[in-house]
Amino acid sequence: MNTEFFIAKRITFDKKSKQSISRPIIRICIFGISLGLAVMIISVAIVVGFRHEIRKKIIGFGSHIQIVNYDLNASFETSPISRKQHFYPSLDSIKGVKHIQVFATKPGIIKTKTDIQGAIVKGVGSDFDWSFFNENLIDGNSFTVNDTVKTNEVLISKYLSLLLKLKVGDKFIMYFIDKRPRPRSFIVSGIYETSLEEFDRQFILADIGHIIKLNNWEEDEISGFEVLIDNYDDIDYMTYAVRNIAGSTFNEDGQTLQVINIKQKYPQIFDWLNLVDKNVWIILGLMLIVAAFNMISGLLILILDRTNMIGILKAIGTKNRSIKNIFLYQSAFLMIKALFWGNIIGLGICWIQHYFKVLKLDQTSYFIDYAPINFNAFHIVILNVGTLVITMIILLLPSIIISNINPVKTIRFN
Repeated sequence: MNTEFFIAKRITFDKKSKQSISRPIIRICIFGISLGLAVMIISVAIVVGFRHEIRKKIIGFGSHIQIVNYDLNASFETSPISRKQHFYPSLDSIKGVKHIQVFATKPGIIKTKTDIQGAIVKGVGSDFDWSFFNENLIDGNSFTVNDTVKTNEVLISKYLSLLLKLKVGDKFIMYFIDKRPRPRSFIVSGIYETSLEEFDRQFILADIGHIIKLNNWEEDEISGFEVLIDNYDDIDYMTYAVRNIAGSTFNEDGQTLQVINIKQKYPQIFDWLNLVDKNVWIILGLMLIVAAFNMISGLLILILDRTNMIGILKAIGTKNRSIKNIFLYQSAFLMIKALFWGNIIGLGICWIQHYFKVLKLDQTSYFIDYAPINFNAFHIVILNVGTLVITMIILLLPSIIISNINPVKTIRFN
């Protein structure tokens, strides 16, 4: 049996040792480490969840990758491209590509009896993937697009429905300004809410046939293609792969197609998310430093409290290395206890936030009205193992003090 492990276990869990004057201070150290780990777990869960939710919502509105006309027009009044491309619809047979669909956009003005509001109509075809909007529907249903007959049904956001006092089944007029105002009548089929206010207040989903007719395009002309991929982490590679297939395609007028991903389309949002990630690394670093200092303080107290034992062990010939290991084992026992309670506190708070959404956010500043939580077992394991390993390595420094303890003086002092 490992003698060092046995002694460390005995002095840690023995009832008499629990009555030591150092015990309250050790408990404070354990509480500090537990609190630090809980903060790290909560911080990582919120940031990963926040990034995941924001990214998911933006992709829901604009897909992972878009194939559009290569021009300098950055508005929603787009230059058309032909639907008849060699990669459509066969692009989804490529490994990593989940789905490809057509779309078209056009800005307009909604007019009701009492209100007026600008909005962007996103035209979708019969190949549109409704899964994102169906998840976020709060009233009504999504509409069906037929390639032969246009439907006047549309999907609007809760933001617009409250602003314009529209309910499912209500009719409204929308004006599109070209050389002259061109009205179109729509019926509210469903109401969605993503909490991404910047997008909710802009987009209305309608039959792509309306956009084609309003723009006087040919029946096979569209604004572009949206490509959904299986894994967001592969977005850069998949953008390169799609660009190799579609980016070399030329239209009849000699223009080529442009392939852009969601990060390139909304760089300000993704740069902001990267900045949030940096803040988390700073928090993790500070919490690790606090945990390390807590354990260093605890170890020093343990050594001072056990100087008599150290003197006796040295007097009977125990090597300094073995005595150091005893205290490192004892520190590991205390660390495991601290990590256990840190996980209970951190995961408990995350569970409460995940199901009850206690912590609210300013939707206009954070694009979402609550702090989302993402439970990731890998992140939790890494935080626990990382905290334990880094702290135990740092604890090698204060354990050196054991080498300087004189057995004769400690026994005589006792």
